[in-house]
Amino acid sequence: MRTKLVLPALTEARSPFFRPVKYSLFPPLGLATLAAFLDPSDEVSLQDEHVEELDLDDDPELVGIEVYVTSAHRAYALADHYRARGAHVVLGGLHVTSCPEEAARHADTIVLGPAEEAWPRFLADFRAGRPRPAYRSEARTLAGLPRARRDLIRRDLYLVPNSLVVSRGCPHACAFCYKDGFFSGGRSFYVQPVEEALAEIERLPGRHLYFLDDHLFGHPAFAGALFDGMRGMDRLWQAAGTVDAVLRPGLLEKAVACGLRSLFVGFETLGAEGLRAQGKRQNLGRDYGEAVRRLHDLGVMVNASFVFGLDEDDASVFERTVEWAIRQGVETATFHVLTPYPGTELFRRMEADGRLLHRDWDLYDTRHAVFRPARMTPRQLEEGYWRAYRDFYRWGSILRGAATKPDLLGGLRHAAYAIGWKKCEPVWDLLIRARRVARALPLLERVLAAERHRVGAGAREAASRRRRGQRARSRERGAAAGTVPPAGFDRLPALGTGGPHRGAAARAEGVALFRQRPAGGARHRDRVAQDEVQDDPDRVRDEDREQRPQDAVHPAPPGVPEDVADEEHVGPEERHADEGEQEEGRHDEQRRAVSLREPGQQEEGAHEGGDGEADEGGGPPRPLRNEGKLPIEAAHTVLPSSGARRPSSVAAAPAVNHPAIT
Repeated sequence: MRTKLVLPALTEARSPFFRPVKYSLFPPLGLATLAAFLDPSDEVSLQDEHVEELDLDDDPELVGIEVYVTSAHRAYALADHYRARGAHVVLGGLHVTSCPEEAARHADTIVLGPAEEAWPRFLADFRAGRPRPAYRSEARTLAGLPRARRDLIRRDLYLVPNSLVVSRGCPHACAFCYKDGFFSGGRSFYVQPVEEALAEIERLPGRHLYFLDDHLFGHPAFAGALFDGMRGMDRLWQAAGTVDAVLRPGLLEKAVACGLRSLFVGFETLGAEGLRAQGKRQNLGRDYGEAVRRLHDLGVMVNASFVFGLDEDDASVFERTVEWAIRQGVETATFHVLTPYPGTELFRRMEADGRLLHRDWDLYDTRHAVFRPARMTPRQLEEGYWRAYRDFYRWGSILRGAATKPDLLGGLRHAAYAIGWKKCEPVWDLLIRARRVARALPLLERVLAAERHRVGAGAREAASRRRRGQRARSRERGAAAGTVPPAGFDRLPALGTGGPHRGAAARAEGVALFRQRPAGGARHRDRVAQDEVQDDPDRVRDEDREQRPQDAVHPAPPGVPEDVADEEHVGPEERHADEGEQEEGRHDEQRRAVSLREPGQQEEGAHEGGDGEADEGGGPPRPLRNEGKLPIEAAHTVLPSSGARRPSSVAAAPAVNHPAIT
């Protein structure tokens, strides 16, 4: 069977005058995963219009097209073209799920929701000669998925060919996010078996990785086992997480130990009212400044995401947000105009209030105002959005941000990252047109790794200081009790120092931990049925919401010691309240042990805390969760140079923050 899978270019990416690197970051993993379900004897081609011209003179029997909101018109034109040539056309993705009647006018079959389970059913019916007009996802699992057909991807055309997704969806529910609509009828957050995720990582060549998950830290037990298994792989990687996840002790340190060097964080707004209105409760009451300092102290660069146009925003929001980000030393920022995507709670609310200006999907790109803001005009909103990018990436702003770093190396790293992603568009354009963008990857790896040596030295010195303190306290206790410290006490390794990487042994230990099935765990004792391998955090969160209003609750995945998982799920406030000041002190010591600062460079002069917190920005930014994906849904990615997103992976549905937010 002759099959063609197509990722149409987003409207803004097809301009002959503007070709930012954001559109050449990640390959279409969603389509590559769908290709894996085809028979070995099938003839299949995969084309990404962002990096190559489409061949429209071919004659496929089956065509699958992935649809984003801003690529909808282009996708429909391609679908009509191939249907006229006699091909059976399948459309799928976020936009198709949100507007099924609209999409059905241009397709023979549409796929609604995640496609990992629906696509194989369609293929079986198509081969039998009885394809149906619509298929909806009925089962939600990532266990046993076939390997994505990465052989169909031209790695040389992408800056970050080693992108991957190990979960689907997000444990949170924000009003401006596509997640709830896309995953309706089933679980909205589930993870891949950790052994399969580690095997996929092992197969990827090179050193750099980019996790396109909406929220890689969304399931703490799974993420912890994954990070344990990655210890010793010598990887450098980037991902997306939430403010809440950053502030929780323990998990972030594990991520850094196995190679995390840059994190996309959805701050969204500095105002609490805006967060409440959009249902982003995981950010409420969180110290944004502390989150940034915590990442920087561990050597992790920050790509901060912000949304303008919330009902509490007036014309002063742009300057306040940019100034906060600069003072915090944020390396890159991605700004967005609030966009009510079809199928979201925000869209329904604005439609009911008569605030939508039009339904021209080409302009639903997080750069145009498509609704009437509450405290400014649409023009003021758009002008403020562009001004925010200009002000944040001015040479003076980049230097101010770099000056917040505690030493010269940190400042140079900050400047190199920000300048590379925002001030070098002509260079990126040249590399993309010459199809040489992949040659810049070693430079990206060098910038990401710049802190490694300093981090290691700082951690060793911090551990040494702590050991000296432990010996002193032990001697004091021994003197008071008339005893002496045990033999060899001076040579005991400090808690959290870890020692050298253990490679395969560490990975085996992580997998073993994930597989254990003890009987304990009061909170989750009744939730470890074998059929919940991917667990259902949404159900558990609803049951426990009254007890823990500030933290999403996740059940322990089968195989994870439940009392251990339960401990990891407890929010920092609860843990500190239960364990008291002594435990709080121990967490402080652990954080200091992994501090990136050199001796004597503690908090003083680090980063000021503010009162609240491109496309044009942030370095290989982070995936977004909002826009249509093919019978497949791929994760969006917020890329530098524009507020738009681009597909990243097959069923990595959107989820989380905003049109382009994490």
